[in-house]
Amino acid sequence: MEAKRKIEILSTIALSEEQIRQIQSLDERIQLDVFKAKEVNKVSDETWRKTEILFTSGAFLPSAEKVPNLRWIQSSWAGVEKLLDNSLLHQENVQVTSSSGANVSQLGEYVIMMLLMLGHKMPLMIQAQRDKRWVEDKFTSLQPKELRGSTVGIVGYGSIGREVARQLYAYGATVLASKRDVLHPEDTGYTPQGLGDPLGNYFHRLYPNEGLPGMLKDCDFVVLTLPHTKETECLFDREMFEAMKPGAYFVNVSRGQLVDERSLVDALNSGQLAGAALDVFSEEPLPPDSPLWTHPNVIITPHLAAYSPNMMNQVVELFIENLKRYLADESLYNLVDLEQGY
Repeated sequence: MEAKRKIEILSTIALSEEQIRQIQSLDERIQLDVFKAKEVNKVSDETWRKTEILFTSGAFLPSAEKVPNLRWIQSSWAGVEKLLDNSLLHQENVQVTSSSGANVSQLGEYVIMMLLMLGHKMPLMIQAQRDKRWVEDKFTSLQPKELRGSTVGIVGYGSIGREVARQLYAYGATVLASKRDVLHPEDTGYTPQGLGDPLGNYFHRLYPNEGLPGMLKDCDFVVLTLPHTKETECLFDREMFEAMKPGAYFVNVSRGQLVDERSLVDALNSGQLAGAALDVFSEEPLPPDSPLWTHPNVIITPHLAAYSPNMMNQVVELFIENLKRYLADESLYNLVDLEQGY
């Protein structure tokens, strides 16, 4: 890079004064402009023209003609499937990175919470409390399924799955995991220090995606963390739920489009599944007439598993790490493969 050339960064995400200071302190050449997403219409044509790096949620992306100097787009989201059809991402000289890994701490905690709540029959106990009913047959109807000694299957051993596996280690569960490329169990994406499983140490066995049914039959709990792509659309259909161990529990923190919800309801009604915890749905908000709302063995949350007061700080930390690599002309974390969709 030329010594005196300005590095023009445009953030369409609101940043605190401290975050702005941290970014600008990396290099004296950095010129940072910050606009809120709803104020993107106030960005001048000249600012767009100069922009080399765009830090964005993906909303209100400019046309490729407006940003001839753009070289890198950092998304504030881990999932970028909604951006893939935008022609800007397909410009030959533009790199696109996601925020995969930034929010895995709270996602891991959410999954552990749901595994414990399902295994310890919390939905039934909460309903009994609402009914002001003392459960007389508690030693049979409320018999728990403990994590210790159980087998937990993680479908998609990416940043979320690896953090779930790390947190499960202390519980003494056996972790099985699936991954597209089983020959490379390590993770080269962004991992906050001390989190995740970058070296692939926390699973007991790794399965290729084609071997998923064989993995599911041994799992007491199944956690779905895959990205939404053409290949994963409705991955969990009737056949996949039938392949699961009878009486298993299901947790989805990926995308609702990966699950055929009619087949999920049927599996719950038949007892093939003992319960489910769902943070994502094929239609959001979940329609009031969905049978999932009233199912006694289902826990529903409104797509908030990744949320935390620290959420944006974590994303900015990732952006700063990637910016350091960009300035050093190193490969960026979480480069999006537009063909794969993540």
